[in-house]
Amino acid sequence: MKVIRLNQRSLHDLPESVACPSYDRSKLTAGIVHVGVGGFHRSHEACYTDDYLRTTGATNWGICGVGLRAADRRIADVLKRQDYLYTLIVKHPDGRIDNRVIGSLVDFMLGCDNPAAVIDRMADEMTKIVSLTITEGGYNCNPATGDFDLDNPDVKHDLKNPENPTLVFGYLTGALKKRRAAGRPAFTIQSCDNIQHNGDMTRKMLVAFAHEQDPELAEWIGHEVSFPNAMVDRITPVTTPADIETLENDVGVKDEWPVTCEPFRQWVIEDTFTNGRPQWEVAGAQFVPDVTPYETMKIRLLNAGHSVLGLLGSIHGYMTIDTCVADPLFATYLRRFMDSEVTPVLQPAEGIDVDSYKDSLLERFGNPNIRDNLARICLESSAKLPKFLIPTIVENLHHGGSTEYSALVIAAWCYYSDKGMSKDGRKLDIVDKMKAELHGAAAGTSGDKLSFLKLKPVFGGLVDSKAFTDQYSRMVDAVYENPNIARHMQTLLFGRE
Repeated sequence: MKVIRLNQRSLHDLPESVACPSYDRSKLTAGIVHVGVGGFHRSHEACYTDDYLRTTGATNWGICGVGLRAADRRIADVLKRQDYLYTLIVKHPDGRIDNRVIGSLVDFMLGCDNPAAVIDRMADEMTKIVSLTITEGGYNCNPATGDFDLDNPDVKHDLKNPENPTLVFGYLTGALKKRRAAGRPAFTIQSCDNIQHNGDMTRKMLVAFAHEQDPELAEWIGHEVSFPNAMVDRITPVTTPADIETLENDVGVKDEWPVTCEPFRQWVIEDTFTNGRPQWEVAGAQFVPDVTPYETMKIRLLNAGHSVLGLLGSIHGYMTIDTCVADPLFATYLRRFMDSEVTPVLQPAEGIDVDSYKDSLLERFGNPNIRDNLARICLESSAKLPKFLIPTIVENLHHGGSTEYSALVIAAWCYYSDKGMSKDGRKLDIVDKMKAELHGAAAGTSGDKLSFLKLKPVFGGLVDSKAFTDQYSRMVDAVYENPNIARHMQTLLFGRE
């Protein structure tokens, strides 16, 4: 098979099975600057934008990608060599694979090489939206207080060196300062991260940073910049060497960094843009007055469900989420958790059938062609579970609802953080900014069953609930006595071992 290296010149030579951009990329200008061009951005916002461009023929809503750290140099180099094109590999549950080339990215800049150039690009009147996928940790929020962490050394550096920032807030503040001085309208800041009220979070953190630098500018930002809340969803595993090899050997496309994803995608956005926006609705996005019920549903069912299977499955010895769902015990446990603990505390979301949504989650998680690694799902659990799972526990405690399925998950997380191995002795690779604190608290369990729950930055006041600590104590005793997690799941589900 003839192998064709992906770039602009080779688009017309690609196999007919590969869907290529139908619009003239040479006419595109970047109305969007996006910070954090990882796999998720490339499977989600960039894909929606590509669909929008194909449908409308618009020329002013291309995307300029931005990486702020030296670690972004590899993706910058790959995209530049490929004229900012890449292949999106969509893997269906039935084994079918759709390959399409995404053309909405038109440039990429590295802030670590030239921060002034990135600030100028954001400040340019052509830029209407600055969007973000910087992960939960990128918002620099103190989990204990919910406030901007002014003690972060990078924050201190950026406040002293506004022309040479390291964090996204320094870049945004610098660009907005220039726009204000030039009399230009502010751009919209669109968070695409899995955070409840991600726009409100972005506003709070940015205004707090800007206030330390220039209180008048902070007030202007608060009044003039729009921060739409949005719910985003598409399972996007890390690209593997096998994905690259299959694309080359079976399809004939040489792409140094394609992206794999599931067919499902969802984007629900509050329509509060200050300076124009693409008509993403023609590509399937949903614009609503209030995104709250949609994001709560997604975070507490999908994201929490990921963590439930990630922690329980890791201790059991499973490696991927589809393997967990293929096990009827794990699938039943997840569904029982969703039905008895999450659904009772959800608010209705217009246009969404919750039972059908839960059915779709099990189908998506079980997609054997996605094979999302549990190690990836468990990354930075200390930033995820306080948002994904613990609020559900707190609400159920308040209303007298069930928390026993969640209690086993927290007990499993304690064992996971303490022992760092599966029940059969396989070492688990734990990646978490609070790894040392989690391990220290979990290791104290032998002398104090509630030691792990006393980690207030993660669990808040959960340790003060006797109803929960009684359940948790029984679970943690059971897991430490016998880490055969399936046995304890079966006991909870069916009342027998």
